[in-house]
Amino acid sequence: MVGLIIALSVVGVVLIVILICSIKIVRQAQKVIVERMGGYHKTWDVGIHMLIPFFDRVAYRISMKEQIKDFAPQDVITKDNVTMKIDTVVFYIVTDPKLYSYGIENPVLAIENLSATTLRNIIGELDLDETLTSRDVINTKMRNILDEATDPWGIKVNRVEVKNILPPKDIREAMERQMRAEREKREKILIAEGEKQSAILEAEGRKASMILNAEADKEAAIKKAEGESEALVKLKNAEAEGMLRVRQAEADGLKLIKDAKADEAVLKLRSYEALVKLGEGQATKIIVPSDIQNLAGTITALSEVVKK
Repeated sequence: MVGLIIALSVVGVVLIVILICSIKIVRQAQKVIVERMGGYHKTWDVGIHMLIPFFDRVAYRISMKEQIKDFAPQDVITKDNVTMKIDTVVFYIVTDPKLYSYGIENPVLAIENLSATTLRNIIGELDLDETLTSRDVINTKMRNILDEATDPWGIKVNRVEVKNILPPKDIREAMERQMRAEREKREKILIAEGEKQSAILEAEGRKASMILNAEADKEAAIKKAEGESEALVKLKNAEAEGMLRVRQAEADGLKLIKDAKADEAVLKLRSYEALVKLGEGQATKIIVPSDIQNLAGTITALSEVVKK
């Protein structure tokens, strides 16, 4: 009786263990392929699932996250027969877990080999310079070809990137010399452009200075001419005013003579005084009227004219 109880207890424990082992949990971003009796049965999503003991088994656990595969550098030959090494990075996701599990034996190895052959075909159509400057073209062509080829395997290639392009050592050295020459050329061009610009600015500065000096000289000449003109006008006005005052003084003198009612004796005396002043001058000849009285008469006649 005791042996039977022990046997039943052992069987119960075994059944509990088997039941516990039959409970499976599928995590987020995972898919589980279940086989029954050696064939595909179903695909489990996220959650708790139960296997039928001895009949069902978990065949594959597949990640549904985007995956990255960095492949080793591949030897490729360009159109102009230059051998170089190029390595690529492929970004892909699994779209169909069943096709991914049963469509091909080793999907990652298949993508690597397909990437290598596709890369050789694309680079074989390009020369060295195009290979170095056409990464976007290479990436796009590789992505399209790989995506189409991996579709039957339940894989979608989202992106392909050329990571490194390594030409031979002699090609790299030649490229470095070329780049150095280009840098020196650009440096000389920049220096020449700077000197040219400096010379242009200096010439423009001298031109502007000469223009300003000429304008200043012109303005000074104009001001000087205006000043001389004003001075001449003032001088003429002063001379005219002086002559006018002389004439006015003469007229006033004649008027005074008239108002004083000077007789002929006074006029003769004035005539004598005028002759004396005339004699004091430097004239070598003096003409004296034969009749000094006629001179007095002439002065009288002149006073009459002024009177009128």
